[in-house]
Amino acid sequence: MGLTELEGRDNFDIGTYHFDYKLRTITSNEGSESLSPKEAELLRLLCIHENDLLPRSKALKLIWGEDTYFNGRSMDVFITKLRKYLKKDQNIEIVSLHGKGVRLLVNKNT
Repeated sequence: MGLTELEGRDNFDIGTYHFDYKLRTITSNEGSESLSPKEAELLRLLCIHENDLLPRSKALKLIWGEDTYFNGRSMDVFITKLRKYLKKDQNIEIVSLHGKGVRLLVNKNT
């Protein structure tokens, strides 16, 4: 599936989790978590760029409106929260590449 088709999607399977962007929920066998609007926006962008680099400046401009130091620190907090939500699946990792961006790595081979 190309990037343009993915941009129109609202539902994503991330390892053992199901993410519903419109409902802003992450669901697994263990239950469901509600996400804030910014958490949902960030996770959706990560899902669209799954296993590829999501440039930091792109995420900041799309979600926060501008790429500033303070917005970048805010984004770092949201990334930490998303890591916490997804931590029970060992096949999922959110990796920050200093100064470049973020990757949602999903190992589908296990």
